[in-house]
Amino acid sequence: MSRPPAPVRSSIPAAKPAAPGRPKDPGKGAAILEAAKRLFTAHGFDGASMDQIAAEAGVSKLTVYSHYGDKESLFAAAVKSHCEQQLPTSLFEARPDIPLRDRLLQIADAFFAMISSPEAVAGHRFLCTPQMTETPLSRLFWEAGPQRVQDAFAELLRLRVAAGQLQIDDVPRAAAQFFTLLKGEPHAQLVLGCGGLRERETRRHLEASVDLFLRGYAPR
Repeated sequence: MSRPPAPVRSSIPAAKPAAPGRPKDPGKGAAILEAAKRLFTAHGFDGASMDQIAAEAGVSKLTVYSHYGDKESLFAAAVKSHCEQQLPTSLFEARPDIPLRDRLLQIADAFFAMISSPEAVAGHRFLCTPQMTETPLSRLFWEAGPQRVQDAFAELLRLRVAAGQLQIDDVPRAAAQFFTLLKGEPHAQLVLGCGGLRERETRRHLEASVDLFLRGYAPR
């Protein structure tokens, strides 16, 4: 009789919980996040060691593990922190007192400024390398960054749909389409090193993208 096949193990490691013990120091946690963002951007995931991050933050390596559990969890936390700084939750509040087009342009400006920064472009290139596409890091990045932003924007869209300002059957799809429009060709040119848009051209691109989105989902 042949043996049953061995169970297939997932390639995605489970994030380790932060170590129990004394209450965590918020200041040290923030310093670790800032150090991680700088080093991951400069050296990539593999090139940035936990020893380097600890030294950059001015803490012990044990403190880094105590706050974030493991390197993968620290990477995801760094991505989330960067997105929250550039696109804070307040930016996705419904704010019915602000006209819809103005609200979308506010989000468009903040989003494009975030993805076009040198750090973001470097991170995008790093995540698209062959050695990264076959690891769990791409999924960690997506869930901590782009997926969070799209989910927050989708909630704003639902509120505006309920107010009769938009007509959208598939809100998550519309949210993804909005940010894809904003990235467009200009972001691809940045990633490929073909230069970037001037400030006036960037503004025209974002306004055209927002207007196209609004025409596509205008109440019929």
